[in-house]
Amino acid sequence: MLVAGVDDAGRGSVIGPLVIAGVMSKEEDLAKLVRLGVKDSKVLSPRRREILAVEIKRLALRYSVIKLTPKDIDKVVQTGKKLHRLNRLEAQTMAKIIEMLKPDIAYVDASDVLEERFKKHILECVPFTVEIVSEHKADRNYPIVSAASIIAKVERDKEIAELKEKHGDLGCGYPTDQKTISFLRQYIKEFGEYPDFVRKSWKPAKKIKRENDSRQTKLA
Repeated sequence: MLVAGVDDAGRGSVIGPLVIAGVMSKEEDLAKLVRLGVKDSKVLSPRRREILAVEIKRLALRYSVIKLTPKDIDKVVQTGKKLHRLNRLEAQTMAKIIEMLKPDIAYVDASDVLEERFKKHILECVPFTVEIVSEHKADRNYPIVSAASIIAKVERDKEIAELKEKHGDLGCGYPTDQKTISFLRQYIKEFGEYPDFVRKSWKPAKKIKRENDSRQTKLA
């Protein structure tokens, strides 16, 4: 039995990509992931995640990573119908990962509030028969999904680190980080438009731009 886990990192971020990763292992090797200490990536330190990511890749039969750019995300958020926006894009991308891995069963961390609907959207895009288990908190409950969450988070962290090298400290990229909000305010004030690594369709980004445009209009 070939078992895969699929999870994302950076879904709520306003800066940087949404990273989706899949990891596949033989069923009998899942215990090795547990012995490694694989857990939901959010409860591990960055250094621990990096160490585990190397071990996971070594143990896995296969793994796959897809990065959705802010442009990809903005397009579906701004033009998609209600059920064809980010959740559907994630389902389609997870289906691509599953198609690459070709497992017998895939456990996925459901992005939709309705777990079964998310499963259905994935199955619509997979061209072969596979069992899908779609659950919230799958990254906590299934070690194979925890492994995928670690790979996704490490890849996402690399992307953010590269952006920081070029553009200075822009925080973690989430709207809850004051450094991220300050970076967006300063950038829009200086250049009038966001760079391509910002999700322009996100409410905090739109609000900051609207406030800046209003200020510029008053000054004109």
